[in-house]
Amino acid sequence: MASSNNGGGGGGEDQPPTEIAELSKTLKDGERILAPTRRPDGTLRKPIRIRAGYVPQEEVAIYQSKGALWKKEMSSQTGPPGFDDTSVDTTKPKTKSVKRNERKKEKRIQAALEKEKTSESGETKEEEAFVENLGHVSESRIRIQGGPVQDIDKKIRALKKKIRLAEAQQQKTHQQDNKSEQLDKLTKLEGLA
Repeated sequence: MASSNNGGGGGGEDQPPTEIAELSKTLKDGERILAPTRRPDGTLRKPIRIRAGYVPQEEVAIYQSKGALWKKEMSSQTGPPGFDDTSVDTTKPKTKSVKRNERKKEKRIQAALEKEKTSESGETKEEEAFVENLGHVSESRIRIQGGPVQDIDKKIRALKKKIRLAEAQQQKTHQQDNKSEQLDKLTKLEGLA
């Protein structure tokens, strides 16, 4: 191998440009040359001529079935097939309750700001106590509208429903017991007669 290198330890680095020039002179239509690549040890590989119409193995597209292509296409779409989302406005109109809740929230914020302004301007203690009481009322309303109190209300309703169902079941079993007792009495009466 040492004899193929031109005396230096460079691995024939000046050869590739001349080889590429020679190969490019003899190229036919559609042929191309891949430039030399460097090996891990630093030496260069020879340039590769690729004939017309040949696709190297690394560049061949991987086969995908129609189903796989369809899945990929469907995952990229939003909405049903053929749906054009550019013509549709995606923002929903606000409902009455949402608008009402927004107004209430704005009023609460304004009241809190006014409360801070009035407390900074030096009100009397009685007025501050009155404003604080109003603040507590609005805070309790806030808690009722959402949060832990709402969760508690749901739990209470669920428990009441379970109690109603249990009582209804008890009544059904009690009525069935009464029917069986009445049937027993009738059979005893028929047996006596």
